[in-house]
Amino acid sequence: MTAILEAPAAPVAAPDKRRWLGLFAVLSATLMNLLDSTVVNVGGPAIQADLGGGYASLQWIAAGYTLALAVGLLTGGRLGDMFGRKRMMMIGTAGFVLSSLACALSPTPEVLIVARVVQGLFGAMLIPQGFGLIRDMFPPNELGKAFGAFGPVIGLATILGPIVAGVLVDADLLGTGWRMIFLINLPLGAFALAAGAKVLPSVPSAARSTRLDLAGVVLAGAAMMLLIFPLVQGRELGWPAWTLAMMGASVPLFAAFGVHQLRRKRAGADTLVEPSVFAKRSYTSGVVFVIVFFGAVCGFSLATGMFLQLGLGYSALRATLTMSSWAVGAFLGTAFAAMRIAVLGRRILHVGLSLMAAGLVAMYAVFELAGSGVAAWHLIVPMFVFGGGMGMIFVPLFDIIMGEVEDHEVGSAAGALESIQQLGASLGVAVLGTVFFGRIGAHAPGTAPLVAVHAAQVTILITLALTALAFAIGFLLPRKARG
Repeated sequence: MTAILEAPAAPVAAPDKRRWLGLFAVLSATLMNLLDSTVVNVGGPAIQADLGGGYASLQWIAAGYTLALAVGLLTGGRLGDMFGRKRMMMIGTAGFVLSSLACALSPTPEVLIVARVVQGLFGAMLIPQGFGLIRDMFPPNELGKAFGAFGPVIGLATILGPIVAGVLVDADLLGTGWRMIFLINLPLGAFALAAGAKVLPSVPSAARSTRLDLAGVVLAGAAMMLLIFPLVQGRELGWPAWTLAMMGASVPLFAAFGVHQLRRKRAGADTLVEPSVFAKRSYTSGVVFVIVFFGAVCGFSLATGMFLQLGLGYSALRATLTMSSWAVGAFLGTAFAAMRIAVLGRRILHVGLSLMAAGLVAMYAVFELAGSGVAAWHLIVPMFVFGGGMGMIFVPLFDIIMGEVEDHEVGSAAGALESIQQLGASLGVAVLGTVFFGRIGAHAPGTAPLVAVHAAQVTILITLALTALAFAIGFLLPRKARG
């Protein structure tokens, strides 16, 4: 009888004891993006009072960031695959910190807008690396804990971020005023860089042979710019014919981007998006849903923040405290969705949209009854209801849209949705911001509350129409979320 010799099992590498510090480094870098995504809602009037510029400048300070983020996200994840997630996270974080400093030191609105665009590009470089780094740092049995900690911290930051920004603007620390909103990124970024350099894993690149589709990036970026620029600038310029021509020219350019992606796919080259996902009705319907939903939410958020400050004369802190019930509702809505998505599936979107519509109708009624005498306490319940519905959609939306996407298409489909989400945000800021600012005209802050109330009501009606459109589109999405 011969003995059967077995090779000893390979020892399992013990997880790095510093992995939780690495998680906090990723969180710190992510928090910078969360803080800066809503900065104009809080600091916009203070920026305008200090640097001057028109309402279009305020829109560009918001839309320039999200537009750059939309374009950059098309390649951000791919850069991590090509050159390593840690390297891209570190470069993105360093660039974000430096561009934040440039924002804080900006002497004119134009310089600030350029700095915000640079911020968005570096943000697109760092954001896609976070989840991959967490997977690299934690063993399978701890991934649930890591992501479980990630979600609530991000949710809490979403609530506290605008309030902290409002406190910083009103506190005027060392005479910095609104500039501290950007300077707060320096300690966050410094921690992320210092901790990340020590503990983030340097995993070998997964796709060194991949080539970036730079022509595709240029086509997509040019198409987005042709669409957004006239929407933001058209009102101040009196809607000359060339602004309408620019918007029209964006359509064939988007089509050219699609054709370009198909040709690269047929030639066996790497593409920015997987063309096959757009052949699925559920996914293309999801793309439209994302644009409509995030356009409504982001545009309405900007208009509400501007209404409270420019229309009612609230300080930045008072405005953010007034909107805090919105954020609390969103936090509770996300928790409810996380618990019930497996049972409700697609129906959770319709529940959330119904609550959003109820909140909007209640807010319109408040303005109708109170008029220029509207007070902060009048808005607490409507904003809470609207935020609760909004939060129910945030968590499950992408998983529902990708319910019928094939496994090999998931990465590209998710990346495209992230980019489209930012495009939708830019469109919302451009369209709803233009409507709101066009209605309040050149009235000085706080001097025409009734005019501002009427402007807010028009904005509510448009947001309500977009919410109804999203409700209808929702029936075209998959019934169940992707596992």
